[in-house]
Amino acid sequence: MPDKIICQFTAILFAVTIQWFSTRVVASDVTTITFQRIPTQFIAALGDPEATSGTGAERWGLWTRDPGPRGVWLRLFPVLEAAGGYAPGNWKFDEKDWWLDENGLIMEKPVFPVPAGRYLVTGEREVTTMLTIHPKDENGSQQWELDEAELFDVTHMPCRSARYTPVTAGSCSPANADQTKFKVAPGSVMPDIPGCQKQDYSVLIVIGIAKTS
Repeated sequence: MPDKIICQFTAILFAVTIQWFSTRVVASDVTTITFQRIPTQFIAALGDPEATSGTGAERWGLWTRDPGPRGVWLRLFPVLEAAGGYAPGNWKFDEKDWWLDENGLIMEKPVFPVPAGRYLVTGEREVTTMLTIHPKDENGSQQWELDEAELFDVTHMPCRSARYTPVTAGSCSPANADQTKFKVAPGSVMPDIPGCQKQDYSVLIVIGIAKTS
């Protein structure tokens, strides 16, 4: 099937999904919620895969555009270093806090935290639903909740993402990564890298943002 037809079908599917979900929320809530379709964004989330709600959303990040095409292959890390850490996508590598995807691409960091609001999220499997991220409380903590879904249901399994930070100063480098461990299989954890602390994140696809009236 030509790519153009696939893109048109996806646009129609997302539009119908947003319209249906907006109507469904209105029926169960005194506040009218309308979802606006947006260019696809991605959330890096932490939490129990079986949870429908929780705390700690202040540690979730948001990529407002796909970081994959803007990434740098591990094998090209010497080139990235020679460029002063500046990637062709005009983002800067941070040796104290850097990210990898399942393919072995060094990615730009997401923005922390995810702004409070309501998001239409999907894992591109069976479930598309509303994610609510609440404002920070007096202690800086943010709650999150999904509408009739678990975090696993809206996790995009083929996408793997991990954050790497140094155990000691200067100990954590993409140069230490075993490139033979990529590509990482869907649902698997990301590889450990010598000298690094690793944190795996779930990836959620965002297709809409709510406007409340």
